[in-house]
Amino acid sequence: MTDWVVLVESANDISQAETPHKVLKVSDYITKPALFSGRRPYILNLCRSYGYQSEGYYASLLAEARGHRVSPSVQTMVELSAKGLYRHALPDLGERLREARAKGAPEIERLFVAFSKPETPGYERLAREVSDWFRVPALEVELDPKSPHGIGRVRMVPPHKLKGERRDFFLEAMQAYTSGRISEPKSKAPAKWALAVLVDPHEKTAPSKPSSIKRLADVAAKMGVEVETIEPSDLTSLAEFDALFIRATTQIDNYTYKFARRAEQEGMPVIDDTQSMIRCTNKVFLKEILEKAGLPIPHTLILDEKSDLAAVFETLGNPVVLKTPDGSFGTNMVKARSLEELRAGAKQMFKDTALIIAQEFIPTKFDWRIGVLNGEPLYACQYRMARGHWQIVKHGPDGKTSEGGFTTFPVEDAPPDVVDAAVRGARLIGDGFGDLLAPIADIHAVKPGEPVQQAVAVAVGDENALTAGHDPLRALASRELTQIGRRMEKALAVPLRQFVIGQHLVSFHRRWFRPSRGRHI
Repeated sequence: MTDWVVLVESANDISQAETPHKVLKVSDYITKPALFSGRRPYILNLCRSYGYQSEGYYASLLAEARGHRVSPSVQTMVELSAKGLYRHALPDLGERLREARAKGAPEIERLFVAFSKPETPGYERLAREVSDWFRVPALEVELDPKSPHGIGRVRMVPPHKLKGERRDFFLEAMQAYTSGRISEPKSKAPAKWALAVLVDPHEKTAPSKPSSIKRLADVAAKMGVEVETIEPSDLTSLAEFDALFIRATTQIDNYTYKFARRAEQEGMPVIDDTQSMIRCTNKVFLKEILEKAGLPIPHTLILDEKSDLAAVFETLGNPVVLKTPDGSFGTNMVKARSLEELRAGAKQMFKDTALIIAQEFIPTKFDWRIGVLNGEPLYACQYRMARGHWQIVKHGPDGKTSEGGFTTFPVEDAPPDVVDAAVRGARLIGDGFGDLLAPIADIHAVKPGEPVQQAVAVAVGDENALTAGHDPLRALASRELTQIGRRMEKALAVPLRQFVIGQHLVSFHRRWFRPSRGRHI
């Protein structure tokens, strides 16, 4: 039978009449180490404060030194003192929260948990999850939809502050807890890496939705990678991280290039690197390199202001598609059916660029998109044209957009020639810091199985494919983050030092110690 001892600061906090277990003042426990000589009691630390160097803090510290089992532990006290220290638990907690809300749990702002029991029905799994992470007698979880994973703060609640029905609930939960079998808490691996994800919250056609970033963070947390989103105004804080993943539309003349360049100057791995940006965002370069490699692309002309536009239709047929070299998401494109439309479109584009792209128009019901990671095809996806439109994204005159549907396939179900062309095309562009991430290739084809005789273009990101069936994002994130770790070790070129903490082996690097970000071993 477990030997329970309840520590309190005042007899009024928990009386002996309220529990069958021994109630002891914390001052006696601290000053009289021989009280439990030869015994290994389980200590319930119900002190009024768990702050650093408080009586409650020292009670748990000494309990651990004496070989007593104690709740809460000093580690838990430290972790719950700052959100940055328990960020590793948020993905799991957020997942339990979403499950509860999906099953009809009531909308509340705060959830009180006592000994893994929720005060509000419907949140049982979330209560067990948070108590598994943090063995604390009483907890309050702030449910904030604006916070990552829907979780605001997690804080310990001193039992002496509990009144009325909540106090009764706490005592009942304590009795049930001390009458059952106690399992070991979850092992919490500290984050080995800090990955900055650059996003622009004001971007209308962003490469990734917030939900995708959250799923990336979920995968990363389980792999020891801390993910934090940064915005265009955070350039000066970039050096605080170990790697940069850009999830905003990359352009040479905007902040994304500045971030990539700064990351390279800091010796940080970055996706996408500046060279890949320069290549991938310019269709003039793509035409040259894809043609040189013998990859099939639409018949394409490079035009300047002196070009004979009247001869374009003779070469490319009718209609003709005009593009700016750096357009994306279907923007800065014109389908011209007459010389007047061609001249008007070209005149507008030449205001911003010295060269424009003219291509033959190839009608197609969908495009193939193949994800390529480290030279290996990862997923396949068909993007269908917007209803009644010749592009995947239809941009209305009022600024509103509509998109066609999509279907994701396992790579083995895609036509082999499509996959082969995608891999070959992606390798020509670049792969982000050395040999990690190849851009995602768009292969335009009319029907599955037909020879690839249409267009090869390049994109960096595939939002719909990443969030569709077969869960490719988790596979992508796992592979990507694993290689991020390897690449960072190589880039930093500093041997790792190994420390044994309890039964866990933790990798530690000098650069990971950043008190301002709450990093410490």
